[in-house]
Amino acid sequence: MKLMKCIVGLGNPGLKYQKTRHNVGFMVIDQLAKRNKWTVSKHKFQSHCTIETVGNEQVILLKPQTYMNLSGESVKAVLDFYKLTPEQLLVIYDDLDLPVGKERLRQSGGHGGHNGIRSIIDQLGTKTFNRIRVGIDRPEFDVTVTDYVLGKFSKEQHLAIAESIDRSVAACEAWFNRSFLEVMNDFN
Repeated sequence: MKLMKCIVGLGNPGLKYQKTRHNVGFMVIDQLAKRNKWTVSKHKFQSHCTIETVGNEQVILLKPQTYMNLSGESVKAVLDFYKLTPEQLLVIYDDLDLPVGKERLRQSGGHGGHNGIRSIIDQLGTKTFNRIRVGIDRPEFDVTVTDYVLGKFSKEQHLAIAESIDRSVAACEAWFNRSFLEVMNDFN
């Protein structure tokens, strides 16, 4: 059997959420697919997905359609079906604690209040899986966190988030051929 890796971008389904800060994981998956001329259109595992061959392994791109709070259900279904370990998983998601335009790669950690990551940790029973945290900054003034993450990036943030998405895509592509630790050392 070929080696496999699963790259998951977190977000919420539907046009209403399409360009929101909380959907930056979806944006990375979409850009990764676009750069490689792939289409993430299969409906399986409560997600939109595709399975592509890169070198000697298969890569699954996954956009859970369960809404953020239940993302772990989709991720667990894929890992169980293909008998993948958490080490074969990479999850991309938005992070309030990083400024827009910054990203951090980690191999484990808590959920940091992120409900999608909380769901994945709960479903998998481990905090150890690869992650790319994409900075979206914290809200200013009297904006609630919910309203902020479900809001769209400001005009001032567009260039920085586009560059961050591109760097995240490059990190995913680097992971096709190298260990995540090596990728982490290069991109952090």
